[in-house]
Amino acid sequence: MIVNVVRGLFILLAAVYGVVFGKDFMHAKKEGKLETEVSTGKTLCTGLITDFADTLGIGSFAPTVALIKFLKLDIHDRHIPGVLNVGHTIPVILEALVFTLAIDVDAVTLAVLIGSAVVGSYVGAGIISKLDDKKIQLIMGVALAITAVVMFLAHPWINLMPGGGEATALTGTALIIGAIGNFILGALMTAGIGLYAPCMAMVYFLGMSPAVAFPIMMGSCAMLMPVASTKFIKEGAYNKKASICITLGGIVGVLAAVFLFKNLPMDILKMLVVLVIIYTSITMLMSAKKKSVE
Repeated sequence: MIVNVVRGLFILLAAVYGVVFGKDFMHAKKEGKLETEVSTGKTLCTGLITDFADTLGIGSFAPTVALIKFLKLDIHDRHIPGVLNVGHTIPVILEALVFTLAIDVDAVTLAVLIGSAVVGSYVGAGIISKLDDKKIQLIMGVALAITAVVMFLAHPWINLMPGGGEATALTGTALIIGAIGNFILGALMTAGIGLYAPCMAMVYFLGMSPAVAFPIMMGSCAMLMPVASTKFIKEGAYNKKASICITLGGIVGVLAAVFLFKNLPMDILKMLVVLVIIYTSITMLMSAKKKSVE
């Protein structure tokens, strides 16, 4: 029942957001204000590749920025944050909907952790925004690096350390810890710290199956992104053509990745999670180092 309510919220958010986005796009098209200089093919491919990666837990924002620069897409820097949010919102909601259907996770655990992240992103925003970005990135980068080492050693292929588990639910103290953890991760999103890899690490240390992290982390982002994206749309601070192309390509990317995900043996999935956490750790540490140089 609770999971159905959560899925219903995903569908409602997608519908409301789709109307807002669609009306703005069609108005711009009618007025002849679409950005014709943007390559349709390149931006469709960008959405497909980045949301394929996002569905596997790698994230979509950093790869999208990299492809925008690599493919020399004609998108002004000031519009990139809007494109990231507006373009990826529908694919992320689709990811959340698909993973809550495909992966068995306790309804109460799912609702509590998603709710905690959403509350954290709003209540914690004022606190986190006052903290030093470099210190946050440094601490998170080191913590994720340690997590990756522990998870690698505990992997069935290595089997040098016990850890992880196959649980699909949290109860009692573990649920409280998970709620506090996701509250903090939701708040950290306001400082530009991605939720995916830290959520994977937290789920692992709480003894849950790595697969369970996917509906939790994607559900959290699916609740957060429509609000931020609607603000970008209302302010016109995004590239409309690039965003719609990324959305359409992203939907295809999500469906392709879900098919691959469903056919991945759990041992391969666990190693993929380790690689994602390593990648995120390196990215954070490099960002912290860059800020210290600046």
